Formats: sequence, C-alpha cells, structure tokens
Amino acid sequence: MRLEGKVVVITGAGSGMGRVAAQMFAAEGAKVVVAEFD
Repeated sequence: MRLEGKVVVITGAGSGMGRVAAQMFAAEGAKVVVAEFD
C-alpha cells in the first residue's frame, strides 16, 4: 500500500504499537503527525 500524498495522525505514538504504526506509515510514504501525552 503506497500512501504518498496522504497525512496520517497517530496518537500514542511515543512507544509500543503506536510507534511501530507511525514508522510503518512513514515507510509507505505518508506524512506522519504523531502525538504523545505524558
């Protein structure tokens, strides 16, 4: 799945599954916006 030109917003991307998802979306070409609340 190629995601060039798409924007993905992921919350909880500081660690765990959120982090892996952010990395995978970025590898597929998406612009990734991540948020993590402490």
